[in-house]
Amino acid sequence: MKPGCSMIISSAITASILLSLTSAHAQEAALNLTLKEAVKMAVERNLDVKAELYNPAMAEADIGKSRGIYDTNLSLQTDYAGSTTQPSSSFLSGGDVIRQRTFSFNAGLNQLIPLGGTVGLTFDNTRNSNNSSVTLNRYYQTELALTYSQPLLKNFGHEATNLDISVAVFAKEASLDAFRTKLAATVATVRNEYFELYSLREELEAKKSSLELARKILSDTQARVKAGVLPAMEITNAEFGVASREKELIDAERALADEMDAIRLLLQTGPSGDFIPVDTPSREPLEVNEQEAIRKGIAARPELLEQRENLKASELQARVAHNRALPDLTFTASGGIAGLNHEYAEAFDKMTSFNYPAWSMGLQFSYPLENRSAVNELIKSRLKVEQAKTRIGSLEQSVVNEVRAAVRAVGSSYKQLGVADRGRAYADEVMQAYLKKQQVGLATTKDVLDVLNNLVAARSSQTQAIANYNNAITQLWKVTGELLDREGITLNGKEADALYREMNL
Repeated sequence: MKPGCSMIISSAITASILLSLTSAHAQEAALNLTLKEAVKMAVERNLDVKAELYNPAMAEADIGKSRGIYDTNLSLQTDYAGSTTQPSSSFLSGGDVIRQRTFSFNAGLNQLIPLGGTVGLTFDNTRNSNNSSVTLNRYYQTELALTYSQPLLKNFGHEATNLDISVAVFAKEASLDAFRTKLAATVATVRNEYFELYSLREELEAKKSSLELARKILSDTQARVKAGVLPAMEITNAEFGVASREKELIDAERALADEMDAIRLLLQTGPSGDFIPVDTPSREPLEVNEQEAIRKGIAARPELLEQRENLKASELQARVAHNRALPDLTFTASGGIAGLNHEYAEAFDKMTSFNYPAWSMGLQFSYPLENRSAVNELIKSRLKVEQAKTRIGSLEQSVVNEVRAAVRAVGSSYKQLGVADRGRAYADEVMQAYLKKQQVGLATTKDVLDVLNNLVAARSSQTQAIANYNNAITQLWKVTGELLDREGITLNGKEADALYREMNL
């Protein structure tokens, strides 16, 4: 054997031993993990999922903000006008110049009602002093008044009044559907990575078995060369076979380590700690009715539900835009009681005696002759409705195609699973046959190693076929919108509401 080749084989063996020790240490610290546990950990810990949950929480804050239109408004006002002078308009006033001072303190409450009207209650207090000789030159005036203003055409009704509240509610539902989309994608990724972890562990075991068999072939070859049955060059072939499989083992361990990092990131478990998948991928056939799957997808896909909430908001905005294109006709009414006296207490008593009532009512009409602003807002809102409907139609067609493709993938991957099983069984039989042929001198070491390569490839194909079949099932459940239900995950908005309450000071 050449010295260079010997050095390469020695280095590969040393690296394999070190990796085996590292793997053994990791195996001791590994945690058995079921698929359900993996999904639960991702739902609770994944940072991307947590970040998405803040959107419906913020939407809840928008709802509360919009409901602020019904907050009762309190107003307080005080005013002082000192030494106001003006020419006298009557010879009875007692002078050429009227001097007047006033001080007022007023309070009011104002409340919007669901039909769009406004109710107000005001309490005005004024102290007036002047130099007139024919009227009270120092007196107090009090007045309590109730006012009501109600639009009769433009801005009339619950929809127009509650527009921002309703749009915020639709926006929250849409954000919850977007959260479901994100959560479903995360759960699908967890399932796929879980089965990938299973496949890579199986691949690693296959590489270990291949290496052990290659080493046995090397040992047998060395013995037969020593006995003079085989030429010395057969040892070189066998050693190269061992070195190749040691390299494959190193690659398999690196791939497993990379996948473990991906799992840790997905589950947010920190930089250390390995997992051993407990659940084996399903091999059971899945019967799928394509039309039923399409119906489920169109009815339950969260992306479609999100767009339908957006459509509801657009339709509501279009109806309100039509209302706001109408003329502005407002009914106003007011009623009150008043009192006046040179003493404040007397003025207040006169007011509360109800001897000096006053009331009024009227209509106010206004309408821009071209009304371009409201008309174009109405046109824009109707275009938004049609745009939303078009988007939903496009998305529904995409869902149909995705479901059909997923159904085909489930069927074809299950058939591939059977092909891979037969390929593995055939490769096992050929391997056993060539080992027997080698023993009687009918097969060279290279022939046996080539057959061993085919066996490893067949075993890898079988493992990958199992993972592909389960990934196809995951994709089908995802595109039909039933993945979260299949995993027992339900959302009702309480999680987002809890985040909102945490920030509610």
